[in-house]
Amino acid sequence: MHEDQCIDLLLDQGINLAVSLPCDKAKDLFALLPFSLETVELLREEDGVGVCAGAYLAGRRPAMVIQSSGLGNMLNALLSLSRTYELPLPVIASWRGVYKETIPAQVPFNAALPGILKAADIPFVIVDNPSGFDRIREMIETAYRSHTPAVALISPHCWEGTPVSEREEEITDRSRKIDFVHERTIPSPTMTRLDAIRSIVPHLHDAAVVSNIGFPSKELFWTEDRKENFYMLGSYTQASPVGFGIALSSRRRTIIIDGDGSLLGTAILPVIAAKKPRNLTIACLDNGVFGSTGNQMTPAYRKVDLELYVRACGFEQTAKVTSAEEIGGAIASLEQGPSFIHVVIRPGNSDAPNIPLTPHEIRDRFMKTIRNDAIQD
Repeated sequence: MHEDQCIDLLLDQGINLAVSLPCDKAKDLFALLPFSLETVELLREEDGVGVCAGAYLAGRRPAMVIQSSGLGNMLNALLSLSRTYELPLPVIASWRGVYKETIPAQVPFNAALPGILKAADIPFVIVDNPSGFDRIREMIETAYRSHTPAVALISPHCWEGTPVSEREEEITDRSRKIDFVHERTIPSPTMTRLDAIRSIVPHLHDAAVVSNIGFPSKELFWTEDRKENFYMLGSYTQASPVGFGIALSSRRRTIIIDGDGSLLGTAILPVIAAKKPRNLTIACLDNGVFGSTGNQMTPAYRKVDLELYVRACGFEQTAKVTSAEEIGGAIASLEQGPSFIHVVIRPGNSDAPNIPLTPHEIRDRFMKTIRNDAIQD
């Protein structure tokens, strides 16, 4: 089967983590993938950029396998995360909109995709038939040699004539009983984000930490800079995907310092709950606003309860805290992940200046520190 040939090629190139969101034109490839590789099955493609970034930082060799339409969702993250920190990311994309396409909505973006990739200076290859699968190898080698995103656009023609796979994911009975009561009182918060970060820092020990873009990263840096801190300089919504990728790939405890706006904007929380990384904690600093862009209110200010939200996503270990003492207690008591600490704070930014480190400096010292704890395949 051509699908097996493609998977064997990934394995030959040392790929040991596949991050995917399926495509109808290559459904057998996606069905077979988990039988050969650890696979993270996404709900939105841009989250995969963060997951792969975290996995690579922690010592894995990841690749994404998606439908080409998802590259539109990924473009900013590819440039602001993968390109900014020079992180390799091979992307195997089932190319829609160009070969026997019957869905009009697939055509406008996908027909223009080669030009879009060229304009973004993202290397790509086009694979029109299975005899060209070696071009996938070329693309993977380019990604890891040049530390860049690189894309293989694979025509549906490549899968024509291959038998339908008999290996299917087991479908189990979905019936279940949900017995849940959630009663919380949220007092008017007194801590600022900086207060919360200062309360978290003494409990970090040797944990790998990923901090959200803007003021969270700046305030963490000036509170206590550590080699184990990975500071996000861009890529809105990607702090938790990056931390998730690290936790999947390292034995080290991983703590994500994220915010209400970015967590409401990502689709990674149900994916994390499904994979159940035991070494992962998310500390959500919820001030109810977009603090780094002018304190515009998010839906969390008065309506959305982030703790209840993550419980609905499948997290079982959660806590809501409003004081420094409660933060320390929650970090100590929720060591069995994935866990979520909802830190309710008030709006307010410090005068913390920008971080005086380059993306390469942040990347290199972090990788050097945590790769000793990489999970060996």
